[in-house]
Amino acid sequence: MRIMGKKNSIYIQLLRLLSVSAIISVIVFLSLNYAGEKALDRYYYNFDYEDKMNEKYVGKFQQYISEHDITSRDADKINHWMRKQKILSISIYKDGIQVFDSAYPNQELWEEEVAIADYEWEVYYSVTFADGEAILSIMGVYAYQLYNYAQIAELLISFALYLLLVLGGIRRKIEYIMLLKDEIEILEGGSLDYKITVKGKDELSALAEGLENMRLSIHGLIESEAQMAHHNQQIVTEMSHDLRTPITSMMLYTEILKKGNYKNEDQLTEYIEKIDKKARRMKQLIDHLFEYSLVAKEENIRLEEPETFEELFYDLFSEICSYLEQKGFHVIFQVKWMKGKAQVSTNYVMRVMDNITSNIVKYAELTSPVIISSVYEGSMAGFLFENKVLPEKDKTDSSGIGMQSVQSMMEKMNGACIIEQEGQKFRVKILLPFQGA
Repeated sequence: MRIMGKKNSIYIQLLRLLSVSAIISVIVFLSLNYAGEKALDRYYYNFDYEDKMNEKYVGKFQQYISEHDITSRDADKINHWMRKQKILSISIYKDGIQVFDSAYPNQELWEEEVAIADYEWEVYYSVTFADGEAILSIMGVYAYQLYNYAQIAELLISFALYLLLVLGGIRRKIEYIMLLKDEIEILEGGSLDYKITVKGKDELSALAEGLENMRLSIHGLIESEAQMAHHNQQIVTEMSHDLRTPITSMMLYTEILKKGNYKNEDQLTEYIEKIDKKARRMKQLIDHLFEYSLVAKEENIRLEEPETFEELFYDLFSEICSYLEQKGFHVIFQVKWMKGKAQVSTNYVMRVMDNITSNIVKYAELTSPVIISSVYEGSMAGFLFENKVLPEKDKTDSSGIGMQSVQSMMEKMNGACIIEQEGQKFRVKILLPFQGA
């Protein structure tokens, strides 16, 4: 399982995305604002924008006057038009006297007889009222309106960019989530060979890795069960073949005995002994098969407290060596006892040794020695049995179910059983996890 740091958390990534997007958007806004102001300055001062806007509003004011037949002293009507314009201020002069000022819309200025002033910054236009010609001084804050619109546009662009950056970052995560969803649906369909995509180092990648490990575990379990089923089927097939031969022989001899087709009492005894021998071989095969089925069914076993190899195996090897020598074998015992310890099931150990001994008695050549030695392989230690097999042998246990039981029992004790054969040389190596002294 990969290690996920806090800096790779989705929360930190989101915070980083929001911060970076905000910084980029602010930079873009400041850049647009600076460039926009420069462009508007050039446009405003180089293209007589203010004069054009003044003329535009003067034309609109003249049209309003003509449509409503307004005189120069209709302050209420003039003020009504002014309230709609918002960015203008005007002064109206009739016969050289000020009659209206948008700064003081409710005052009758003609009574004060304020004369027209000729200021350089003021622009004057002639307009025609119902009571004659008048002079209009107009001033508008066009630049403010223009820059205000530009700033609003810059803010909208910057905010849109911020949203695009944030949504773009989130979209990548959503796409990954949708990818995982599709891949899970593929697994649900039974395609366990499909590999889950693992990318990144955040919570989603940890989830994806967990799904991938689960896929591998389930896939391995299914393969293991399939192999076991195939293996069991193979054992049944081989056992059926191995049982057929002695059964056929027994049926033949029993048929002879039933019909009395034997010459004398010695031949009768011979046939009975052959039937007994075949029956014993069948019983041995069935016992091995029963033992294998029991071992395969025991999913978990309880291992005992750790003991030294000498404590566990010394008495067993004494019995094995004595038994083999009684059977006529020459045993060479080369075991050097390890100082470390191992955890075993005593019942399994005794059955393992019994099966290995039985295999030697049935198939080993009497003229060659049986060598028993100690072995070390990495973190495991155990024993090696070496002997020569008979070149021609009626192998009643040709299915090898006895040695398969040994392998199963060793695996359940977290160990291993390795079987090797080169010509007549036959080796059985049993290993257990080695714990330091």
